[in-house]
Amino acid sequence: MYGALDISVSGIAAQRARLEVVSANVAKIDSPVDPAKDPDQFRRQFAALAPRTVRGQDGKERVVGVEVTEIGLDQSPFRKVYDPDNPFAAKVTDESKDQVAGYVNYPDIHWPTEMMNAYDATRLYEANIVVAEATKTMMAQALQLIA
Repeated sequence: MYGALDISVSGIAAQRARLEVVSANVAKIDSPVDPAKDPDQFRRQFAALAPRTVRGQDGKERVVGVEVTEIGLDQSPFRKVYDPDNPFAAKVTDESKDQVAGYVNYPDIHWPTEMMNAYDATRLYEANIVVAEATKTMMAQALQLIA
């Protein structure tokens, strides 16, 4: 029974991390990339999930939920908008820095994609809460039968 609760809790934590990543992406969706700063801080992020395994008393590995293995950076090229009067516009073309003279780089973040990721993470978060509540109810009923 406790294994089921651990799985649900790990799912809740993973979906919370996904929601945090989505909110960070939405916050910087229209932020111009400052050419003087590290461009990676303006890139879209994503949460990579993987099964969480533990070794049981019998020596066998078991999957007991999910974990966030990394918060990665999307290496897609920046979205370019022609605005030569913008203080963040590139002064000269520099292919190594992905800059074109007169253009402002923006993160390659798309509103519909982020909203679908948020919706998906929210629904999975809710589903894990329902499973955790059902597990707690079953555990309480089992204890009542024993007593």
